[in-house]
Amino acid sequence: MASRWLDLRWALSVLCVLLMAETVSGARDSSTGAHISPQFPASGVNQTPVVDCRKVCGLNVSDRCDFIRTNPDCHSDGGYVDYLEGIFCHFPPNLLPLAVTLYVSWLLYLFLILGVTAAKFFCPNLSAISTTLKLSHNVAGVTFLAFGNGAPDIFSALVAFSDPHTAGLALGALFGAGVLVTTVVAGGITILHPFMAASRPFFRDIVFYMVAVFLTFIMLFRGRVTMAWALGYLGLYVFYVVTVILCTWIYRWQRRGSLVYSMPVTPEILSDSEEDRVSSNSNSYDYGDEYRPLFFYQETTAQILARALNPLDYMKWRRKSAYWKALKVFKLPVEFLLLLTVPVVDPDKDDRNWKRPLNCLHLVISPLVVVLTLQSGTYGVYEIGGLVPVWVVVVIAGTALASVTFFATSDSQPPKLHWLFAFLGFLTSALWINAAATEVVNILRSLGVVFRLSNTVLGLTLLAWGNSIGDAFSDFTLARQGYPRMAFSACFGGIIFNILVGVGLGCLLQISRSHTEVKLEPDGLLVWVLAGALGLSLVFSLVSVPLQCFQLSRVYGICLLLFYLNFLVVALLTEFGVIRLKST
Repeated sequence: MASRWLDLRWALSVLCVLLMAETVSGARDSSTGAHISPQFPASGVNQTPVVDCRKVCGLNVSDRCDFIRTNPDCHSDGGYVDYLEGIFCHFPPNLLPLAVTLYVSWLLYLFLILGVTAAKFFCPNLSAISTTLKLSHNVAGVTFLAFGNGAPDIFSALVAFSDPHTAGLALGALFGAGVLVTTVVAGGITILHPFMAASRPFFRDIVFYMVAVFLTFIMLFRGRVTMAWALGYLGLYVFYVVTVILCTWIYRWQRRGSLVYSMPVTPEILSDSEEDRVSSNSNSYDYGDEYRPLFFYQETTAQILARALNPLDYMKWRRKSAYWKALKVFKLPVEFLLLLTVPVVDPDKDDRNWKRPLNCLHLVISPLVVVLTLQSGTYGVYEIGGLVPVWVVVVIAGTALASVTFFATSDSQPPKLHWLFAFLGFLTSALWINAAATEVVNILRSLGVVFRLSNTVLGLTLLAWGNSIGDAFSDFTLARQGYPRMAFSACFGGIIFNILVGVGLGCLLQISRSHTEVKLEPDGLLVWVLAGALGLSLVFSLVSVPLQCFQLSRVYGICLLLFYLNFLVVALLTEFGVIRLKST
């Protein structure tokens, strides 16, 4: 997978997330009073009584639709579909199971869209940007799964934090993913391939992650997030990156100065040869390169366009399993749509993936997708001077630029400014991820209303599972290929980025919109169970791994899996009231 060899510096990662996150929350209204400090009450707002939206199922069937449409707690600021209105206004009550089934199916497909977009379009463009800018490899440990594989988690958290109704969903997802990755994924790696862990990277990553969890625990206890607190999260991540760079530099300096070559080495990062092997095994963006013709001929423009838009390799299709073929059938529409709208620059190819007709088409379609996905199309349909919509201006400008590019370039040689397509592809794929993440959050909230579940339990289960399943498969694949140490390091390196940037940047954007602190209202005991479980899992690893002399066995992996199962049982029992605090 391309994100395994992503080597972008922390500054570029944070700036890219900041750019995309600003588009997420730029037009969101923060006047809902449940989570924002009441020091600045909204004026001129219709003071409709706010009732918990989950109470809709206790009303008469005839009153549910009006309740959904008039209650502010049931409104979603973002997204293209009002899922709650669809369930309670457009589906008859006897077809509620059908509506839920359709929603769950669409939710699973959205997770598929997130995975395909991040793996085959978002991460390759980030890699192309880093190669174009000639960035160093010395922060490879920081960027393992941090910005590539973590893109769905980050964008889901930013979307959830931008709406006060779903802030609990973000906390549940970040904590739930943390518990899942540090127990199930880490345990599965050791079960598949027992190995000797690198001591210094392990201590560094787990200590930083424990500090991040402790800060979040204090934040929940205080019940509010200030500007200084949000900046502190981002500052801690900066300090973590600086520490990684210094440790890597010191380690390389020690290796160069050492004359003892017989000592066992546990490097913090992979050697260049290892990175090359992993990159060749994990790069998933491959459409037709595996089978190149022996004799080349001059293709027409139409043939180049048709081949570039074909996401199916027929030779690969014939030798793959039935499971792979079934999954590929579901991926084909997504891959075709993304190929049509997202340019990808590949520095490893001779032509850098330059397809003149398709890339010229991208100059028209990609900016159109950007304006139609930015704020769920709010900016795209805005009429300039009350006459011309923005999307019309974008299409006209894109068509003119595409025409100039088509007649000024050739099919065989990429232009000098072809690298700019990597930035366009990054922006477009990031907004696709943001749009899909917005729909995921809205569906989960709707399912929580139907089943009367808290946002926290939805975050720690469905959202955490959906966003982490790609990471799990990638880590397990690396472990089977003989790279368990890299996969194990990814379990901690990626989630440090997720929790620090997800919480810090999400709260910072909300504060910047409301000009006041963010109020947090944890969903009862469950949030504390979740935070405590994550802390206990980290303490367990911090104590048990050194006791094993860093030789991780299958018994350690089985213990982690049992820990997660016990945590899940306790969390569900807490959600349904079986475990509760005694009232005083």
